[in-house]
Amino acid sequence: MRTRLLLLPLCALAGPALAEDIACEGAFAIDSSEARLIEMYGADNVRTEIVPGPEGTEMLATLVFPDSPKRKLMFVWWDEDKRRDPSFIELTAKMVAPGGLRIGLTVAEVEALNGEPFTLLGFGWDYGGAAGFQSGNLADLPGGCVVSLTFSPPDYPVGDDVDSIMGDVEVSSSNPLLAQVGARVESVAIGYPHPDFRD
Repeated sequence: MRTRLLLLPLCALAGPALAEDIACEGAFAIDSSEARLIEMYGADNVRTEIVPGPEGTEMLATLVFPDSPKRKLMFVWWDEDKRRDPSFIELTAKMVAPGGLRIGLTVAEVEALNGEPFTLLGFGWDYGGAAGFQSGNLADLPGGCVVSLTFSPPDYPVGDDVDSIMGDVEVSSSNPLLAQVGARVESVAIGYPHPDFRD
């Protein structure tokens, strides 16, 4: 009985892993590179290869923890030859991006973080549910990075009443249909403008 009681506090400490807050620095900084990832995570945990891109394309990406679905990070570079200057970095489900963004948030929760409505693309195609921020709290983040999201409903929405949020159209985050279909953040990425277009 005493042994069981002693184990209880240890079990409480071994609960769900805490979320990891990400800043636009270190591995995720504007000047990151494959070399930095190898230095930080170890050569055995970093692999650069061709991965599927949107609309049937392929692209070069550096993967960190490539064989671990829950830990895998994907870095896509502006400078593919030297594998540096991140274009975008896909985060894991346990990571919290600058501004408090994470996988699983509803559209309304993201709108609250931004402090104003934003625009996302309609569902049902390669860029379906994609969203960025032109204004609001999430448009000017420390470190100069930009954040982008992909929203997805749990089931493919059908019916005439949801036609207005399907396909290549812009949808306001304030549209009540987004809550009706239960759209939530499916992926989070941070990135940087092309070096030619930086201040």
